[in-house]
Amino acid sequence: MSSFDYFLNYCFLNKFVNAPSARRSLSVIIDIEFDPLFNDVTNPVYVTFSDVVNTQAEIHIPELLSAEITNFSPGSTIGNFEITASTTIQDPDVEALLAAILNSLRNSFPVVFESPIALDFQPPVIFNGQTLVVTCGPPPENLEILPTSVEWRLDGVPIVEDEEHIISQDGRVATFTILNYFFTDNGFYECELLGLNFIFRQSSNGEFAFVETPIIQVRPLLMNTLCEVGQQVSLECSVQSPFQVEFPAFPVAGIGSTVQNQLPITDCSITELMVICQVSDFNEFSQTITVRLFTDVVFTCVDDPDFGNGFVNDTGRASCRGEDVGEMTAICRESGEWEDREDNCIHQRIAPLLLQSMFLTEMDLEEFLDTLSQTVLDLSMEVADSPNNIMAVVTILDNVGIFVTDFLIEISQESMEDILLTTGVLTIAEARPSWDILNARAVAEILGPRIVRPRNESISSLLLFSLESITSRLINATFSIETPLILLNKTTFIDSFNADFNSTVEIEILETNATTNLTVITFESMDNVLPARDENNSTNRTVNGRVVLLQSSAIVDNITFIFDIINDTLTTPQCVFWNFSLFEGLGGWDEEGCRLVGRENETVTCQCDHLTSFSVLMSPFAPRNRILDFITFIGVAISLASLVICLIIEAVIWKKVRRSTTSYLRHVSIVNIAVSLLIANIWFIIGSSISENEMRNPSACTAATFFIHFFYLALFFWMFASALLLFYRTVSVFEGGLSKTTMLIIGFCLGYGAPLVIAVITIAVTAPDNTYIQETVVCWLNWNQSRALLAFVIPALLIVFINFIILIVVIIKILQSRGMAHTAQQDDKYALLVIGRSLAALTPFFGITWSLGVGTLLNPRNLGIHIAFAFFNSLQGFFILVFGTLLDKKVRSEISLKSLTSGTRTTSGNSSSGWQFFRNLGKRGGNNVSSSDSGFGSSNQPQTVSESVPHNNSGLDSEAINT
Repeated sequence: MSSFDYFLNYCFLNKFVNAPSARRSLSVIIDIEFDPLFNDVTNPVYVTFSDVVNTQAEIHIPELLSAEITNFSPGSTIGNFEITASTTIQDPDVEALLAAILNSLRNSFPVVFESPIALDFQPPVIFNGQTLVVTCGPPPENLEILPTSVEWRLDGVPIVEDEEHIISQDGRVATFTILNYFFTDNGFYECELLGLNFIFRQSSNGEFAFVETPIIQVRPLLMNTLCEVGQQVSLECSVQSPFQVEFPAFPVAGIGSTVQNQLPITDCSITELMVICQVSDFNEFSQTITVRLFTDVVFTCVDDPDFGNGFVNDTGRASCRGEDVGEMTAICRESGEWEDREDNCIHQRIAPLLLQSMFLTEMDLEEFLDTLSQTVLDLSMEVADSPNNIMAVVTILDNVGIFVTDFLIEISQESMEDILLTTGVLTIAEARPSWDILNARAVAEILGPRIVRPRNESISSLLLFSLESITSRLINATFSIETPLILLNKTTFIDSFNADFNSTVEIEILETNATTNLTVITFESMDNVLPARDENNSTNRTVNGRVVLLQSSAIVDNITFIFDIINDTLTTPQCVFWNFSLFEGLGGWDEEGCRLVGRENETVTCQCDHLTSFSVLMSPFAPRNRILDFITFIGVAISLASLVICLIIEAVIWKKVRRSTTSYLRHVSIVNIAVSLLIANIWFIIGSSISENEMRNPSACTAATFFIHFFYLALFFWMFASALLLFYRTVSVFEGGLSKTTMLIIGFCLGYGAPLVIAVITIAVTAPDNTYIQETVVCWLNWNQSRALLAFVIPALLIVFINFIILIVVIIKILQSRGMAHTAQQDDKYALLVIGRSLAALTPFFGITWSLGVGTLLNPRNLGIHIAFAFFNSLQGFFILVFGTLLDKKVRSEISLKSLTSGTRTTSGNSSSGWQFFRNLGKRGGNNVSSSDSGFGSSNQPQTVSESVPHNNSGLDSEAINT
C-alpha cells in the first residue's frame, strides 16, 4: 500500500501496486454519514466530488486521459475514483493530486487525513514510572490546515487531561506527556489535529514498547573481608527474563540472566572496592557491590549467610531473595549475631502496583483495581505469608482511599468487588501469623521510638480505615456483592430499616426521618486482622462475632445489631466499635456509645449511638467519644451564660464608660467580642441541629457554616482591634491623634469588614465545586478537598501571633517608663492597662485553644488533643467574662455602687444579694477605685468606696500594677 494512500483521512484504500502504471485506483474518506443516494450522478455530493477530482486531475496528472468516479461506499463516506493517463503516473504527482483534492473538498465537506507516519514515542522503550512524550504532527506542508485544537484517544476512548496526563499544542504540533507511565497506559494511541473542516489523524503503529522494570539481585550487596593479596571474592548478579546482566569491568564474566565473577584482591592498601552490575542495553539499571577490605582485625559477627562479617553496630545490607525486590538490613551486636533484622522485601509483581498507587488517575483506576485483585489472588499465599506484602497491599488500598476521597471519584460496583476480593485475601486464616507480627510491631513502636507516618494507625487499623474511605465513595445505587469472605449490601430506605446479612448479623435502624443510603459490609474473618484489644489495653478477649462496617448518608443514632456468636463457650459479651484514636492512633475496640441489650439463643443484641462533637470545628474527623460530648454541651452552656452576663454588665455600666475615649473604645471591643462569640455559638447549635436532621450538604448547612465562619473570625478581628488600640494609645503612632469617630470606623471595618471579605471569598471559591462544607454530617468548613478550613485557621492564628508581638512592644515601652507619656488622662492610662491585662490573658488562651485546633488537623485521631481543644474552645465565653470584664476593678466598683444604690431603695434584707458576688470581687485585695478617677464616676454620686491612685513618673498606676 502506498504511503500516500492514507492521505487525508480519505483513508486512501488503493488497489494498485507500488510500481508506476498508467492507471491508478484511489479512495478517500469524507467525514460525513454515508447515504446510498450519493451514488446518484445527480446527487450534490457526487457532483461536487466529481468536479473536484476532474479539475485537480487535469492540473496535477500529466497526459491525463480520464478521471472517473467509481462509487461511494460506507465507512464515514469513502469516495472511490480512477485516473488514467497516456504515460506513467508518478507517485509525487499522485501525492500532489490528493493534497489538492483535500484542500478543495474541505470547502464543501469535512475531510480527514490519515498520516502514513506513526506517532513519535520518546523514549521508544518505557519502564514503570518513567516519563513518556508522544508527538503528533505536523501535517504535510502542502495541506492547508491550521489546527485549532487536538484530541487524543487510547483504544478509542478519549483521554481526559489530569495531573499525570498533560496535553499541549504548539501550532501544527501536539504533544501528550505521561509523567509516570504504567501498564494502564498501554494501548493503541490516536491523535487528531482539528482545523476548519479538516482532521489530521495520526496513530501508533505497534512499535512502541512498555517493558517490565528489570530487577537486579546481587550477592553480596555489602561485604566486609580480611584482605589477602591473591584472594578472590565471589560475586554474583542476576535479573529476570528476558533481560541480561553483565559486569562492565569484567567482560570475561560474560552476559546472561545470571553471571558470576571472581574479584581478585591485588592491593591491600585499597580499603574499598566497588563493582557495578548493569542490565545489557539498559545501562540506567544497575546495582553496586561494595567490598570493604580490612587487615589485622577481628570481626564481631562472622560468616552470616546474608550479611557476612561485621563489627559492633555495623549495619549490614543484603539483596532480597527469589522474586522479591527491596533490601534486607541488620545490625551487628556484641553477642556476635546480626540482630534487629529488617526485611523490606516485597514481591516484584506487587512493587509496581505500590508505585502506581501513588500516581492514580480516574482514567486508570478501574483497570488498576482489576489488576490488583488478580495479582493478589494469584499470589494469595505469598501475600498471606509475608507481613511486608500485606503492608504493601494495605498501603495501596489506603492510597486508593485517599485518591477517591480527595478527588471525589466514584467507585463502581465492579471496582468495589475487586477491592473486596483483594481484602478477602488479606483476612484469610493463613495471614493471621503475619498480622500478629504487624500488630506486635505496631505496639513496639508505641512503646519505643516512633516511626513517623502520615497517620499513626497500625496497619490493621489502616486497612479498616481505607475501606471506610473507599466505601464512602461507592456509587449511589442498590446492589449487593458477595465474595468468599466478605458480603456487601448497599440499599436505600426511608425512616426505618431491618435486614439479615448472611444469616450471621441482623441490623435494625429506627426513625432516621430521612431517605438514607446505607452500606453494610460484613467480614467473615476480619478477626484475623484486628487484635482483640479494648480501651483498657486488655488482650484477653476474643472477637466472637462478625465484624460489620456500616456507613449511612444521614445521622443514625439508634442502631441495633444482633450477632450470631462464633464460640458459644465464651462468656461476658461486650458490645464494641473500632476506635481509631485509641493508643496514639494504634486503634482498639471501644464500648463507648454501645451497650449490651442481651444474649439469647447463641446471639448477642447490641445497641449503639454516637453524638456530634464540638471539636469537629477545626478537624475534618470527629472522634466518637462521650467525654467530648459532655465537655461540649456543658462548656457551651457555661459559655453562653457567661456571654449573656457579660453583655448585661456592659449594658448596666455603659453610660459610665463614655467619659474616657480609651475606656469607651475598650468596652466597644469587649461588647463586639462577646456578641460575635455568642452568635457564633448559636449558629454552631443550629448547624449541629441541621447536621442531625438533613441530608449531607444541604443549603441550610452551607448558610450555618458561613455564619459560624464569619462570627468566629469577627471575634478574632475585634481582639486584633483591641490590640491595635493598645498599641496606638501606647506608642502614639499618629501625630495629634485620631478622633473617637475615626477609631470607631476603623474598629468596625476591621472587626466585621475583614471577616466578611474572607468569608465571602471562601464560599465564592469553594461553593461552585461543592467543596465549601464537609462531606461528613458536620456543618463546618471543608478540609479534605478544598482546604477551606485554612480560611479560618490562618487568620485566627496570625492574629494571635500579632497580638503577642504588640504585647511585647507595649511591655518594652512600659519598662522604658515612656510607654504612656502622651496620654493626658489618668482614665486613659488605666483603660490601657486593663486592655493590656486582658490581652495578656486572652491572647495566650486563644493561642493555646486554636493551636490545639491545628493539632486536631495534624493528628485527627488523638483523643487527648480533641478533649483539650473541646475544653478550651467551649469555655471561651467564660474567659471573656472573667478577663474582659470582671477583672476590671472599675467595673466591679460600678457594680458595687449599683448594688448599694439598689439596697437603699428596697426594704428587703436580701434585695441586693444579686450583686453581692460582684461586690465581693470588688473588695478582694482590700482596695477599691475612686469614682473620681474612673471613667464611670459622677460628681453627684455618693462616694461609698474610695481609693487614691497615686501617679508616678512612668505614667503608670502603681496600685494598678500591684493589682
